[in-house]
Amino acid sequence: MAEVLQHMGGKPLYISFDIDALDPAYAPGTGTPEIAGLTPSHALEIIQGCQGLNVVGGDLVEVSPQYDVSGNTSLLAANLLFEMLCVLPRLMTA
Repeated sequence: MAEVLQHMGGKPLYISFDIDALDPAYAPGTGTPEIAGLTPSHALEIIQGCQGLNVVGGDLVEVSPQYDVSGNTSLLAANLLFEMLCVLPRLMTA
């Protein structure tokens, strides 16, 4: 992480996360499943690792709820988006 922080410095960072990077065992609701993809823990680690960077926004794409009757993909996507909000820099108030 220190290497990423050193490289990025205070430059603006936009997080774009594609749900099909996750293994379909955890997120089957995508149009292009990737075998041997990330686990939810790995995805959370990547996003939470952006804490301290100048995150200016983010998005999460490729969720197709019709392919996941359990709703797990949508739930995971919502959680990942929440984590993205949590790594946004906090504004200082006077």
